[in-house]
Amino acid sequence: MIIVHHLNNSRSQRVLWLLEELGLEYDVKRYERDPKTMLAPPALREVHPLGKSPVITDDGLTLAESGAIIEYLVERYGEGRLSPAAGTPERLRYTYWMHYAEGSAMPPLLLKLVFDRIEHGPLPFLVKPVAKAIAQRAKKSFVLPQIERHLDYLESELGKQKWFAGRAFSAADIQMSFPLEAAAARGGLDAKRPRLMDFLERIHKRPAYKRALERGGTYELLG
Repeated sequence: MIIVHHLNNSRSQRVLWLLEELGLEYDVKRYERDPKTMLAPPALREVHPLGKSPVITDDGLTLAESGAIIEYLVERYGEGRLSPAAGTPERLRYTYWMHYAEGSAMPPLLLKLVFDRIEHGPLPFLVKPVAKAIAQRAKKSFVLPQIERHLDYLESELGKQKWFAGRAFSAADIQMSFPLEAAAARGGLDAKRPRLMDFLERIHKRPAYKRALERGGTYELLG
């Protein structure tokens, strides 16, 4: 039995969604973030040394990292579903987006989250003005322009095909969902980029996506 070690408000929601799309049976073991630090609980380190989510266990295997988990599940259980045929242009695009999601799209969004917390979080009185100025300058000079560049790029790419890998929905779209949901929550993604907003609307209407929310519980990206 596949067990998803599911942390609230995390990337593991994508894994639940994939399992629902594949129609697989699985169990969910829930973990809750610390309400003050928003960090994962120490109990997750008992599953994987890094103590992060997502992590799955399956037939004696423990596997972390969203992309690796998604590829493993699709290859082992997909039976040709949710991934383009090997050797096709669509498969190359599929592989690209599977890596792009975390390797390129997420870093500037995570930086924005960090600097937002520095700017608005509690700090010693004498330190706060300096820290706030540094955070604002970093966001203005680097982080926000990078996010804008990525969103423009993604908007353009979805002008080529309906889905990221091509004409058919694939696991690459599941992998890309998290950075785009994060961008909509805290990265400035809005109606000015209608293709990306349409993508989010379409995935949120999928029955498997809705079932995954029912299994995973509250899903609110950190802001």
